[in-house]
Amino acid sequence: MSKEILADVDRDQIRIAVLEDRQLVEFYVEKTYDERVIGNIYKGKVANVLPGMQAAFVDIGLGKNAFLYVGDLNSYNLGSEDADVIESFKRTSIKDILRVGQEVLVQVAKEPIGTKGARISTNITLPGRYLVLMPTVDYTGISRRIEKEEERKRLKALADEIRPSHIGVIVRTVAEGKDLEDLKTDMEYLKRLWDNIQVKQKGGKAPRQIYKDMNLLARIVRDIFTPEVSKFYVNTSYGYEKVLELASLISPSLKNRVSLYMGKEDIFEYFNIESEIERALERKVWLKSGGYIVIDHTEALTAIDVNTGKFVGSIDLEDTVVKTNMEATQEIAKQLRLRDIGGIIIIDFIDMNTQEHQEMVIDALEVELKRDRTKAHVLGITNLGLVEMTRKKVRQSLDEVLEKACPYCEGRGRILSEETMAKKVEREISRIFRTRRGEAILIEVHPSVAAVIIGVGGNRLSQLEQRHGKYIFIKGKDDLHPEEVRIKAVGSRVKLENFAMPVREGQIIDVIIEETHITNPSDGIARVDGYIIDVEEGANLLGAKVKVQINKTYRTYAKARLI
Repeated sequence: MSKEILADVDRDQIRIAVLEDRQLVEFYVEKTYDERVIGNIYKGKVANVLPGMQAAFVDIGLGKNAFLYVGDLNSYNLGSEDADVIESFKRTSIKDILRVGQEVLVQVAKEPIGTKGARISTNITLPGRYLVLMPTVDYTGISRRIEKEEERKRLKALADEIRPSHIGVIVRTVAEGKDLEDLKTDMEYLKRLWDNIQVKQKGGKAPRQIYKDMNLLARIVRDIFTPEVSKFYVNTSYGYEKVLELASLISPSLKNRVSLYMGKEDIFEYFNIESEIERALERKVWLKSGGYIVIDHTEALTAIDVNTGKFVGSIDLEDTVVKTNMEATQEIAKQLRLRDIGGIIIIDFIDMNTQEHQEMVIDALEVELKRDRTKAHVLGITNLGLVEMTRKKVRQSLDEVLEKACPYCEGRGRILSEETMAKKVEREISRIFRTRRGEAILIEVHPSVAAVIIGVGGNRLSQLEQRHGKYIFIKGKDDLHPEEVRIKAVGSRVKLENFAMPVREGQIIDVIIEETHITNPSDGIARVDGYIIDVEEGANLLGAKVKVQINKTYRTYAKARLI
């Protein structure tokens, strides 16, 4: 499997694409003017203690106070006299550990998302190339991705040899096969970093920033630019020099794999990444077989539904179902990684008849998830036959970074139908005629809604006028949202009629024949802002753009002839 990294380093933002066999599998964005805070270390001041939630809010200088749960407390930063209290936090109240105004050293564990402030912890972690230093615990851990027991024992022995007394360390996956000198160099760098943080902590008042984590480009070089990567393309001279500089410090042997992209096309366009990013924002994702998955986000969880779609199989129904589900496991794991979806995830695979097939699909999903650097756990199948899993959420997902809630549907993802809007307009007309005087009303709506209100041949509008004994002018406007209704005027019929008519007799215009006339099949129907144009002998030009002259205008439609 070939692996490549593309870096689009712009003045305003950095975009990183990770490719496996030229397929986009990971995508990262960081705005240079709005950099992330996760990993940053702050000297904070306790603003509020909530015993009922076993939590506290801490002012770290970010505007919104950060959330500190009692389980994320560590005695190191709170004074040794509190150690026994913290270790037994399940039996005591957080108010016995923290007090308002108290200063505490914390690290951001989760980015502020939406209305929620950052989540913080007093358990400090400092990642290096091969090691993660944990100065507030006394523990040696080995990455779970290093599976060979012999290698795990070797690395643990090396880590125990070089780690300072009473300071914890985790050996990262990339350390597999490395020798003592590699780990020692990394440990010395991390120890100097921690010593510097301790010095900064002692001076100055809270709240203030003590340490800023690396930017996106540096983290990619540190965490992803491994020997498995064959090429690291960067599109600007500044970015190229920066990556070379970082690689010299972190992974000198990989410097020759860094390339300055000098193509005429945008780097993401050349590698066909822009279209892949757009697909990563779509709700429906097609599988190669013809099946598909649907991804829906809610406040509490992400739901993924698997469907056979166009795939009909060749043996029997159960075989088709199993093949679709197996293919879906690959795509689901890829989409979770690409979209950076975190939290609770519910997967509705197509129902399978045997437990053997269910276990086969679960095992396949777990295998696919092993490629993901972010921790994910498959919890099993619920009583309703749904697969429940979790994936660690530490930052905003791709759609949260690149999109915003629709200002029209307010994030619902759906809008009212034309028929529903037509009834809403009719109710509004009734309300206005009850409260305002005038013989006519002019209303502007989207053309698709105007067509429904007017009805075939204007019959629906005529019935509405008869009901109220008033003149009603409906004008379609393309610039209006389908759910928007604009009351233009209430007054005399003659005055409003001049405003309402989108065409005049004798006028020559271009129109598109949309459909055939219901009662006169030889005529074609076109529309201008929802206003109907009956084009004589236009039925045989369905779908074509034609030039017509208006012969006669009426309130709900006009007659026209082909030029």
